[in-house]
Amino acid sequence: MIKLLVGILVFVINTIYRDRPYPRFYVLETVARVPYFSYLSVLHLYETLGFWRKADWLKVHFAESWNELHHLLIMESLGGSQFWGDRILARTTALLYYWIIVALYLVSPASAYHFMELVENHAYNSYQKFLTEHETELKLEPAPAVALSYYRDGDLYMFDEFQTSQFPETRRPKVDNLYDVFVAIRDDEMEHVKTMVACQQTNSQLAFKSPHTLPTSEIKDSEVLSAH
Repeated sequence: MIKLLVGILVFVINTIYRDRPYPRFYVLETVARVPYFSYLSVLHLYETLGFWRKADWLKVHFAESWNELHHLLIMESLGGSQFWGDRILARTTALLYYWIIVALYLVSPASAYHFMELVENHAYNSYQKFLTEHETELKLEPAPAVALSYYRDGDLYMFDEFQTSQFPETRRPKVDNLYDVFVAIRDDEMEHVKTMVACQQTNSQLAFKSPHTLPTSEIKDSEVLSAH
């Protein structure tokens, strides 16, 4: 079922938007935010009912949705959402997938995380292909203001928070041109993949922590190992 859901999404996007990259990425990023909303909704429901409290999970998933929001804002700034048909398709698909992932997350959180692992991996490959095919022209275009604000000039706490394989303040993408922006987005998608994999581990209920929750001693030990 997971492969079917992802396969349908990929088929629709690849077929309709074969020669329209920015609208394609706009639709992809609109839908990519939705599973994180689903996770947050169910986690809030569990906490409201008194089952458990998972503050770190809430922080990381919100940071992931915040990251995807800025991907979406970048695509909108590039004109990806100008056609009303693209907006309707993106939002209708997002609404459908929201409820599907809510139901899936209630039944099998690991399956819901695996779904997003596959989606983010597809996004990574899509951006990688786009970068390879359009490197020259992308390097001639300036970085959008929203990308500069998110990756360079703004408060980067939320940027660090979704990357559970990285320690805070260790990844700072350059954004000198539009090519750099798409490299940063591509690399973000791989960080999402790693976080989704971490959420599926058998010990994740106890071991999963947000980057800023990690003890200072662990960060220092990692820095020492990296130096050697």
